[in-house]
Amino acid sequence: MKRAQCGDSLIEVMIALALTAVTALGLVAVQSALARGERAALLRERAALIADSVAEGVRSDADRTAIVPQWQARASSMLPAGDVAVLDRADGVHIATVSWRADDRSDPCPEPLARPLTSCISVAFAR
Repeated sequence: MKRAQCGDSLIEVMIALALTAVTALGLVAVQSALARGERAALLRERAALIADSVAEGVRSDADRTAIVPQWQARASSMLPAGDVAVLDRADGVHIATVSWRADDRSDPCPEPLARPLTSCISVAFAR
């Protein structure tokens, strides 16, 4: 008389381990993507604050020779390879652009004053 086998076969165990490994790798990939997104959002927030401050400083003060270098120093300390530029257009509109090195290069800066391979935030304002 044969006894019925109770237990898992080796193939069932291998399938369960493979599913567990794939699930774990998926979770690690999602966590990594969330961390990159959070870092990009933090850099954008800092750049937006700097661009707004530059626009307010240039709008309220006729002499921007002291304002722009001050914010360039802050941008370079708060952002990777941060830079600030102010463009004066002929129609009286000024554009403050804060750019920084983009590690993922997924969102290139379209502004003409920005360096290549950078991301940027631009704020247009009038005096």
